[in-house]
Amino acid sequence: MRFLVTAALLAVVSAFTTQQPGLAHRTRQATVVFDGKANAIRDRIKNVKNTGKITKAMKLVAAAKVRRAQDAVLATRPFSETLQSVFGGLIQRLDGEAVDLPLLTQREVKKVTLTVITGDRGLCGGYNSFMIKKAEARFAQLKKSGVDVDMVLVGNKGIKYFQRRNYPIRKTFQTGQNPSAKQALAISDELLNTFLSGESDAVELFYTKFESLISSSPSVRTLVPFSASDITQKADEVFQLTSDHGAFGVTREELDVAAPQEFPNDMIFEQDPLQIVNSILPLYLNGQILRCLQESVASELAARMQSMQSASDNASQLAKSLTLEYNRARQAAVTQEILEIVSGASALE
Repeated sequence: MRFLVTAALLAVVSAFTTQQPGLAHRTRQATVVFDGKANAIRDRIKNVKNTGKITKAMKLVAAAKVRRAQDAVLATRPFSETLQSVFGGLIQRLDGEAVDLPLLTQREVKKVTLTVITGDRGLCGGYNSFMIKKAEARFAQLKKSGVDVDMVLVGNKGIKYFQRRNYPIRKTFQTGQNPSAKQALAISDELLNTFLSGESDAVELFYTKFESLISSSPSVRTLVPFSASDITQKADEVFQLTSDHGAFGVTREELDVAAPQEFPNDMIFEQDPLQIVNSILPLYLNGQILRCLQESVASELAARMQSMQSASDNASQLAKSLTLEYNRARQAAVTQEILEIVSGASALE
């Protein structure tokens, strides 16, 4: 009888150890766990691990795109620095003369155009919702003050949201993952035409300032009319993606204000300095819009990196929990079958 019990135990153990994986999977009885089978849990573990691999890959792709956005900001810096220097030199050359230019003229605000930059895609945490809520709050504030408002929307998420709620929309643009000067020019032309034609008395820009990989702040600034002091005295910042032992980080560097270019007193301008200033202002606006687009895209990518990192961590934790539950169920099934065999053998004695 002892021989029969020992043989039965060896048969049960071999069913779970020595058989081919596919054959064992087909022959042994599945154990009921939760509302499904142990085999279903094993399949779910596999799916969760595959999802974790995908989200980790998406995080690395977003990191590469952040690096590209950083390089784009550094590439545009020399142009904006030279523009700021020339503008400051021209203002000094005018030496306090009345600067009567439409883009520098403050007028009574009866209508405001809100330019809102959001993303084209989701899977980036609260990036889009934060900006939409801030724009909605500003819209309600202006309407309560009796100021008429319309909107220029950049990005599919903002476009779909405000269109469904019947907000007054003047123009829409796509964001993309690689903002270009051509794209910024199209937006700046629309805003300039709106302001210079008198259809709007001020243009406000809503964008996300890129601070770090874990922090971005929804920001707002007045684009037009310009302030000569802001152009000549406002410092600039650049960001740089870093890595330390596999961990990503961001450093921001505040640059000095570009010194005004010195023009000799005997220099004769082919055009009047006021006309040159008037020609520089649209270029400055285009550069500012391009920089805000780059900051917003970098913020979106950083938010997506964090979301994918959280998803990968959750997938790893879920896979561990499911594996533990599966092993417990499998051990319980083995124990149950051994007990049944021993009980049957004892009954035959």
